[in-house]
Amino acid sequence: MTDNLFQPYALNDTITLNNRILMAPLTRCMADDNLVPTVAMAEYYGRRAEAGLIISEATIIRPDGQGNPNTPGLFTQEQVNAWKFVTKTVHDKGGKIFAQLWHTGRVAHPHFFEHNNNGSSDVLAPSAVGVEGTVPRMRDLNYQVPRAVTHQEIEQLIVDFAQAAENAIEAGFDGVEIHGANGYLIDQFLHYDSNRRTDEYGETPENMTRFPLAVVDAVIASIGKDRTALRISPGAYFFMSGDARDRQVFDHLLTELEQRDLAFLHLGIFDDSMVFDYLDGQASSYIRANYTKTLVGVGSYTPDTASNAIADNKFDLVAIGRPFIANADYVAKVRAGEGLVEYNAEMLTSLI
Repeated sequence: MTDNLFQPYALNDTITLNNRILMAPLTRCMADDNLVPTVAMAEYYGRRAEAGLIISEATIIRPDGQGNPNTPGLFTQEQVNAWKFVTKTVHDKGGKIFAQLWHTGRVAHPHFFEHNNNGSSDVLAPSAVGVEGTVPRMRDLNYQVPRAVTHQEIEQLIVDFAQAAENAIEAGFDGVEIHGANGYLIDQFLHYDSNRRTDEYGETPENMTRFPLAVVDAVIASIGKDRTALRISPGAYFFMSGDARDRQVFDHLLTELEQRDLAFLHLGIFDDSMVFDYLDGQASSYIRANYTKTLVGVGSYTPDTASNAIADNKFDLVAIGRPFIANADYVAKVRAGEGLVEYNAEMLTSLI
């Protein structure tokens, strides 16, 4: 029985979801060459509007944040205007949608922005520590060693996240999810493997959380806490190695986030069966033990396992990823007890 998945859920006094099934952010690379959302994207999200909440694909806050081809932005008026058609399509079908705000940090690539970033080809990160690998869908592009951001650049990044949040609200989004997970810029500040700084943004939990919390606070100041959410990855696993000291960083981060009363906190992980020694098990269990507000679980859950996890108070809402690509009518199928089309890799580029 999955009845609990279809109960309404109040995120706060501002936003109530029709059900507990969220559509997870899924990079689809369907924007045009100017990172402007397309009609196909409006159709794609509109077909999935029955989700309690759609979290958009990761959306770039400024040119040097791009690390994948044809990923949308929220930093030009043309992009904002195009997103208005997407959000209206979702709202007209009774849905709600948050924009996920993204800067990829050290896995950005100047191929995408060196001609659209005041001539700069610098890849920015907390520290000058690169990663091995190539750009998704463009395997001829190797990741580069980044340059450590300056204090002035950190302050500008905070401003740019807040401006992107304001742009999202202008574009008709119901709120934003700050992408602080999965090895991208904000997450890079939160792990010792990627943050080797020795100034007030490195070395200690208080310092390493300074920039992420400043972004959260700036976004809250711009659009309100009821419309601000955050995704985090306490277990390092994507683009970085774990370090036992990371636990102390996230202990401090969660204590601080508890006081901010966000719309929700969203776990960023591909498979929640993964365990991390320094978290004493699964990342979702670690967050739940240290954070009492609304938690979104994710990571290869089926309708049955998600229902059981919610019943067991493991989390409050569940985000579904690839099955939503394969089944635009995922919510209706689960409600009716119908079988789901199984996702395969070819669907990543073929299905709308």
